Amino acid sequence: MLKFTLNPAASPMRTALAISLTSALVLGSMTANADENDAKRLLKGMSDYIKAQDAFSFDYDSILDVVTPDNQVIGIASSGALTFNRPNQVHATRHGGFADAVMNFDGTTLTLLGKNLNVYTQLEIPGSVDHLIDELKDTYNRPLPAADLLLSNSYEILMKDVTDIKDLGSGVIGGVECDSLAFRSQEVDWQIWIARGDQPYPCRYVITSKLLDGAPQYSVQLSNWQAGKAVAAFDFNFKNATDAQQVDLKDLEGTGDLPEIFVIEEGESE
Repeated sequence: MLKFTLNPAASPMRTALAISLTSALVLGSMTANADENDAKRLLKGMSDYIKAQDAFSFDYDSILDVVTPDNQVIGIASSGALTFNRPNQVHATRHGGFADAVMNFDGTTLTLLGKNLNVYTQLEIPGSVDHLIDELKDTYNRPLPAADLLLSNSYEILMKDVTDIKDLGSGVIGGVECDSLAFRSQEVDWQIWIARGDQPYPCRYVITSKLLDGAPQYSVQLSNWQAGKAVAAFDFNFKNATDAQQVDLKDLEGTGDLPEIFVIEEGESE
């Protein structure tokens, strides 16, 4: 803590300056604490809102950065939609320049369909969507779009290892006024924009790696948010309407995050 001693012989101007400086430092510290608490409150409000929804759906646009051996950062763009029905049903699509993929989960069976190649695979993963998200990420390296935001305990997951928090005030995403929040941890920086009002859903989510050269990002922007009764009834059971060929997961093509021109070199961590 900085300490100031007022010199009685000092001029009134210098005394006033010292008092103003001390007040500014104290006010700055109080403001930082208030901003951090506000950011936590807003993030917790978003998490609680999503957890309380029995059903919701949204469209999304995402960009995944990859870094080439010569340190060029290239963004791979895709779009899609997701429909979520608690506790154990989800349907997601992803369409890019190289893939047209559909994911279906009915509470027991996960189906991954590569529409462009008309092939699919199925995995038995009975349980909740929370369990499915963990299995996809940890076991199969196939995370759902904005998966951290969909978990029932998203606040605890997002806040894990956070070392710095900033409330950046108002922002606008897709015409929606949002609260803009920034967070830091040892491995990543991430920023989130949360819609203001009685539906505090995430509008944009950006994760920046601090461990990889080029600081690649993953960003996802949500639109057309619908929740509760506004979500249309959806059949989460897979129907093979195109006579797609069933293959093993290792042989499933056309559903990955990267086109075939990108090859992960052996020995690199994912």
